[in-house]
Amino acid sequence: MNFSGLDQLNVGLLLLRLCLGLFLAYHGYNKVFGGGGLKGTAGWFGSIGMKWPAWQARIAATTEIGAGVMLAAGFLTPLAAAGVIGIMVVAIVVAHAKVGFFVFLPNQGWEYCATIAIGAAAVGIMGPGDLSLDNSFDLVASGWTGAVIALTVGVGGAVLQLLSSYRPTAS
Repeated sequence: MNFSGLDQLNVGLLLLRLCLGLFLAYHGYNKVFGGGGLKGTAGWFGSIGMKWPAWQARIAATTEIGAGVMLAAGFLTPLAAAGVIGIMVVAIVVAHAKVGFFVFLPNQGWEYCATIAIGAAAVGIMGPGDLSLDNSFDLVASGWTGAVIALTVGVGGAVLQLLSSYRPTAS
C-alpha cells in the first residue's frame, strides 16, 4: 500500500473515528448480548426513570451500534456524530451527572461520556477525512454544515428524548 498521499490529519481522523465508533458499537452490542441482554438493560433503564424501558433499551442499543459503525466507516458522518452526541448527552443526564465528574467514582462520573460526545462533535466539525465512505461517495458536508447537523441533531435529539421519556426517580 502506498502511503505517500496520506497526511497526519486523515490518519488521525480515521483512528479517532475507528476508536469512538467501534467502541460505542461494541457497547451497544453488549446491551443486546451481554450479561442480562436487552431484558437486563431494560430493567436498569426502568430503574433510573426511563419510560418504556424495553423500547428505550432497543433504541439505545440500535443507536450505539448503528451510529458507532457509521462513524467508524465515515458514512453519513454528521448524522453518525449526532447519534453519538445524543446518546452520550442522555447518558450524562440520566446516569452520570449526579455521580460527579470522574469516571473512577462509584457508578461512574460524566467525564468519559463527555469525552466521547466531544470526540464525536470534533469529527462532525472537521468532517470524516479522506479515508471515509463519505469521501468515496462524495457525501462530505462542506463548510460548517456537518458541524451544525451533528450538534443540532445530536443535542436536539437528546433533549427530545429526555423530555418525552425521562422521569427521574426520587432519590
